[in-house]
This record gives sequence, structure tokens and C-alpha cells, in this order.
Amino acid sequence: MTSGVSKEEMGFLSRILDRLCLTPLGALLLIILALLPLIPPFGEEYMLRWLTLIAVTAASAIAFDLTAGFVNIVNFGFNAILGLGSYTSALLAVKLGLTPWVGIFAGALAAGILGFLTGVLTLRLRGIFAAVMAWFIGLALMGLAIKMVWLTRGPLGLRVPRMIENEANQPYYYIMLIMLFITYVICRWTTRTKMGLAFKAIGQNMEAARTSGVNPTFYRVANFTLSCTIAGWIGGFYAHYMGILTPELMHTSKTVEVLAVAYIGGRGTLWGGAFIAFPFLVAMELIRSAASNMPGINLVIYGLILILVMIYLPGGAASLYYRFLYKPWGKFWKFMIGYKENQ
Repeated sequence: MTSGVSKEEMGFLSRILDRLCLTPLGALLLIILALLPLIPPFGEEYMLRWLTLIAVTAASAIAFDLTAGFVNIVNFGFNAILGLGSYTSALLAVKLGLTPWVGIFAGALAAGILGFLTGVLTLRLRGIFAAVMAWFIGLALMGLAIKMVWLTRGPLGLRVPRMIENEANQPYYYIMLIMLFITYVICRWTTRTKMGLAFKAIGQNMEAARTSGVNPTFYRVANFTLSCTIAGWIGGFYAHYMGILTPELMHTSKTVEVLAVAYIGGRGTLWGGAFIAFPFLVAMELIRSAASNMPGINLVIYGLILILVMIYLPGGAASLYYRFLYKPWGKFWKFMIGYKENQ
């Protein structure tokens, strides 16, 4: 008795999945996410809103990990740059009547330009110094958003036209899910190229990479630019989904949330943060709702979990994932994750 699928067909499916940067298990999880709104209670409006915002954080974690996990610089201004994309798209829509479908790409362009400049500024800095510089840039952006009340309305909030007329959350969830997948594919394809190898070399040992012929200047700027461009694109969606913008979006605590998801998922994996974001952030939302009289409790929990992960599980949830390769059911697991012996 056969399975009805030939080896040639299996090989073709594997190639298609590989082109999409997916494994069989990854494709299965993506299908589950797509079907989630059809499964009670996830079809409820409040749950769909949670899931959409979690997808925003998951996509942000991928873009964040491209810098933190590969060139070893923690961009503490990440959410401020995401906010720049949000405000750019929002202001173009409010002031010039530009459609949000175009505005989100204008937001990506603005964030990409800032990412380029940030990369140039941090060229001579390393480790914590580069991270602090990125943080200062983020603080400056947030300060501008607060003080330029005539343009951004500051803490009062800027009302933004939504992407579609439908008030339901389900269409936005699917739009963000597609953007999450595109973000992952772009970052994964980049890390598979010569540029990705250069990123890894710079992150592990910049001087050794330099002596091997890698130009740290070019690749660090390229990394920052790509990461920030994606952040601005995501920020544009966020603006037109929420319908109102405040400078709070740019606060460092928002970046800490993205950082926590990326590190708990597995630094340098790209998929780890996106994978862990959904169960982890749903749990965080439930805790925050139950402890509404304890504001900031989620940040305390993030800190504690990060400490535990760094001490006992430096590779994050992704390291547990790969440990299954060496269990008795390893052959099946290797097939499901598309593992190759020579990789």
C-alpha cells in the first residue's frame, strides 16, 4: 500500500517549500495560523485584534533579529523607527490624501533612509556603544513626535484613515499574516546569500571578517537599512490598522517587547521569534488583563524570562526545537523541518 505521492512529487514539493523558505512543519504552522480565525474562540473580534497585533510583533521580531542576531547590534531604537514609518504614512494620508496602500511603502522608504544614516553613524561603534547610539536616535524621534504638536498632535493622538472601510479585524489579520510571511522570506533569502554569510562573520568577529575580505562598513549599513525599511513598512500597517497614533508607540518599552520575543524565540534564527510570539504574547495579554492593577507587570515578566533564557537556554526556544533531531523519532522530525545532513 503506497501513500499515493511519488518520490518525484515529494522532491518537487520540497523544492517549492525551499523556495518559500519553509519546511513541511513551517508550512503546517502557517496553515494553522491562517485557519485560526475559524476556530472558536479565536474568531471573536477581541481575539482577532490580539492576534493581529501579535503578528505585528512577530514580524517586528524577525526584522529586529536580522540586526541583533546577525551583526550583533541591538537596535534599541527599533520601535521609534517603526513609529517613523507609521507617522510618515499617516501624515501623507491625513495631509495629502495619499492612499494607505501607497503610504505604507513611503513609510518604509523614510525608515530605510534613517536606517542607512543610523548604520553610517554606528560604523565606528561596537556592541553596547552602537546599541546606545541607536537608542539615542529613537529617543530623539520620540521627542520630536511629542513636541511637534502642530504636525503629530503629540500625546493627543493623530487620527489616521484605516486601510479598508470594513471595521472587522479579520481582513487586517490576514493582511498582516501575509506581511509577516513576506518579511520572513525577505530576511531568510538575504541570510542565504553571500551578504548573509558576511552578516554572520561580522557578528561573530568583525576583525576576523575584515581580514577575510569582508567590508564591515558596507554590510552593516546594508543590514540596518533593510531591517529599518521592513520596520517602517510594518509601522505603516500599524498606523492604518489602529486608526490613531501617539508617541507611546516609539517608547523603548515597545522595543523591549520585540527584543524579548526575538531572544526567547532564539537569537539569530529569524523564525524563532515569530514562532514563539503567538503563544507567548497571548499568555502575556492574559496575565496583563488579570493583573490590571499592576501596570508594567509584563515588563517585569519579560525581564525574568530573559534572564532565565540567557542562563539556562541561550539558544532560546529554537534550541529545544533542534534537540528533537537526536530523539528516537529523529528521522520523522528531520523530514518535518527539512533538515539536511550537509547543512
